Amino acid sequence: MNAVRMNLERLEIPATDVVLEADVVVPRPARGVVLFAHGSGSSRHSPRNRHVAAELQRTGLATVLVDLLTPSEERVDLRTGEFRFDIGRLAVRVAALARWLVRHEPTEGLGLGLFGASTGAAAALVAAAAKPGLVRAVVSRGGRPDLAGESLGSVRAPTLLIVGERDPVVVELNREAMRRMPGETRLEIVPGASHLFEESGALEEVARLAGEWFQRYLPRGPGREENGPE
Repeated sequence: MNAVRMNLERLEIPATDVVLEADVVVPRPARGVVLFAHGSGSSRHSPRNRHVAAELQRTGLATVLVDLLTPSEERVDLRTGEFRFDIGRLAVRVAALARWLVRHEPTEGLGLGLFGASTGAAAALVAAAAKPGLVRAVVSRGGRPDLAGESLGSVRAPTLLIVGERDPVVVELNREAMRRMPGETRLEIVPGASHLFEESGALEEVARLAGEWFQRYLPRGPGREENGPE
């Protein structure tokens, strides 16, 4: 089998009032692009998300790992936790990054998906609700979709919720969120897995489920942005 060719860019991407650092990997050819929204206290260097991103790249999906906070915000957040639960701020940045990606030459015209972890899942869902014509699919890993609040009722993008079996509180929060979401949703509970999916084979199962979901919904004609709040 021929090796998949990859194009790696380390970029600074404008997102509303800030510039965010990102690692963009685009296979050739690419079948879609997945933007990662990291969770509480995490960054684009998250080993779990980087593992999932590498698996998605092998299936022909471009990936974008980005720091949703600036370095100065991260320093404040480490001391105070001020920004990690500011879902509105994070969602606005995810939406801005999504708009930028569909105009960036290497990813232009690719179907866009969002992969959110922990609180990043809430930001991804709020962004998906705000940009229904832009975001084609969402995957949540150990996410807190409940933190998306009233935006859950406006999420039309097909959404896969992945939760560990040994994370019962989050399992119930995800079940409740599903009842509030009008679009297609599915809950996958990974046997034996805890919140961080550190058990043997757990993260591989997350990557497999996410890859199948994105391969199902992303590789279609070029996406277009429809009306929605900024």
